[in-house]
Amino acid sequence: MSALSPVLDRLDSNLDQSLERLFKLLRIKSISTDPDFAADCRKAAEWLVADLKTIGFDASVRGTPGHPMVVAHHEGPEGSPHVLFYGHYDVQPVDPLDLWQDDPFAPALKEIEPGRKVITGRGSADDKGQLMTFVEACRAWKAVHGGLPCRITLLFEGEEESGSPSLKPFLEANAEELKADFALVCDTGMWDRDTPAISTALRGLVGEEVVVHAADRDLHSGEFGGAAANPIRILSRVLADIHDENGRVTIPGFYDGVEETPSQVLKSWETLGETAESFLGQVGLSIPAGEKGRSVLELVWARPTAEFNGITGGYTGKGFKTVIASQASAKVSFRLVHKQDPAKIRAAFRKFVEERIPADCSAEFHQHGGSPAIQLSYDSPFLAKAKDALSDEWPKPAVMIAMGGSIPIVGDFQTYLGMESLLVGFGLSDDRIHSPNEKYELSSFHKGQRSWARILAALTAKG
Repeated sequence: MSALSPVLDRLDSNLDQSLERLFKLLRIKSISTDPDFAADCRKAAEWLVADLKTIGFDASVRGTPGHPMVVAHHEGPEGSPHVLFYGHYDVQPVDPLDLWQDDPFAPALKEIEPGRKVITGRGSADDKGQLMTFVEACRAWKAVHGGLPCRITLLFEGEEESGSPSLKPFLEANAEELKADFALVCDTGMWDRDTPAISTALRGLVGEEVVVHAADRDLHSGEFGGAAANPIRILSRVLADIHDENGRVTIPGFYDGVEETPSQVLKSWETLGETAESFLGQVGLSIPAGEKGRSVLELVWARPTAEFNGITGGYTGKGFKTVIASQASAKVSFRLVHKQDPAKIRAAFRKFVEERIPADCSAEFHQHGGSPAIQLSYDSPFLAKAKDALSDEWPKPAVMIAMGGSIPIVGDFQTYLGMESLLVGFGLSDDRIHSPNEKYELSSFHKGQRSWARILAALTAKG
């Protein structure tokens, strides 16, 4: 019998107990964005430390200027790899409360259709349920074998949902303690209920807010219209200039560092069967709006974008007011891929705007974060082992996917700790994270535990 088999059996027989532990964690109102819940965030960190100590981890609550970190260590066999596992225990606010079917901090197990059970409650999918899949895998391995298959460090953050202000300083200050051979991150999703996924790429992000200033006050459009500069018109023209008729971004130098996705990767994405109609149909659309000649998955996973996330100016209340605004503003985000440089993109955007501002007007800029894209090696040996392990657990083989969004921690691990990350998660697109009635599939929780046990076995196997 392999070392893995009894661990899997243990996870199966102790599923009810693992649910009880998860429910205890879910009941803690660890909302990081609201100062009123600071004590609850600390309570969640302390609960995790106490639980990890029962497994034999050397665990502690680490103070930060904000909510605390949880750091835990467990030794492994000599010569075994050292992995760092990351998750976060903080959750999003729950409002509007009246849209919840049940108390968001009263977790429950519900059967939503015959044979399909879900765990309900805030944090069930993002990220308490996800991080506990790994903890339970460690617990079962320790119970069966008296130790873990490799050296493991755990890092649980309490500020992920509030922008992680303490994370980078913490990583920098504790780099020697936290550095491992590679990181494991469980904050992503599956392709579908039967198909596990490994995320091999994350887009970077540049956030910019631009304010165009014109007259020194709002003006009567009858008196000044046609003579005075209108900042809404100026800003609208600037924004319109950012894309050409083929959907490409026109900012000079924007595509510097953008690479073509390997043909074999594009072909593997084609096998997923996603079409523009199926992808956009879920939001009431059908026609791709990005670069022409690209598949919808390539557009959201492997191509850079410029998007306008908000625009304001002038009178926007009820009724009508004939006014020329003194200023107009827009929030613009750029999703980056491959080797695009966030600093160069930001500088190029600002120059692009300033070149289109009349001499008697001005533009003001506000920076809102920036991070490079992350691209894991497609031929990474630990990625291949993890893919095989996941394929052994789930009904369908694991697929390599990318993500249109950003997970800054992955870039931070590269920057501050010099290590790559393996992104495996068991969330589904309908888990309603950040929204009322968040849920996590029982199969995700159960098979997620089994998946991590398999991955640990695969990553530490000899030969």
